[in-house]
Amino acid sequence: MSSSVIWYLKEFARGEWLRKFFFVKTAPLETPPHFRGFPQTTENLCTHCLACRMICPAPGAIDVLREGEVWMPHIHLGHCIRCGLCVEACPENVLTSGRILDVQKRDQTMYASTFHVIIDPALCKRCGNCSVACPVNKEIDPYLAGTGTASSEEVIMRIIRGEMRVIHPEKCTGCKTCEETCPNHAIRVARVVRGIHGDKGVLEESS
Repeated sequence: MSSSVIWYLKEFARGEWLRKFFFVKTAPLETPPHFRGFPQTTENLCTHCLACRMICPAPGAIDVLREGEVWMPHIHLGHCIRCGLCVEACPENVLTSGRILDVQKRDQTMYASTFHVIIDPALCKRCGNCSVACPVNKEIDPYLAGTGTASSEEVIMRIIRGEMRVIHPEKCTGCKTCEETCPNHAIRVARVVRGIHGDKGVLEESS
């Protein structure tokens, strides 16, 4: 036992060991180019398109809240999985993470989200709750919110000849208010994400 202690003391007393212990330097850590950290906001203005929130695969990871006169995305770090999809999906480059924006600009790639509103005619009771509750419909046709009857053909959906029909699905923001309001679960809002390549927006693939 005593011989072991003496051996350790001699080993620690060596000048080379002391020099390495007190003055050793490691190479500085460098973030690898493929690393995707937590998204951060840039100085670009958010247009509240909700593309970031709709493409996010982690529930509760991102909210887009109104702050005064502007909209601002908020990342909840406890839920964010740092996939970077919100950064890639944002058409205004409001978010950034690592070199995602640099790579996108170099390769001319991005994601585009659209939504399909599907109504099951067997379950739909033509009550019109979905059309009245839709926030986009309310904005387009304020008369609809007050009376329950649409006076405009520019709304996303309305009852036509006794059937609820989707007229302008391209205006859907994917908020799913219609889906949550329907008492018979007759509506489903499906998100469609497409990869776009090229400065002319040539569609390369879809999922």
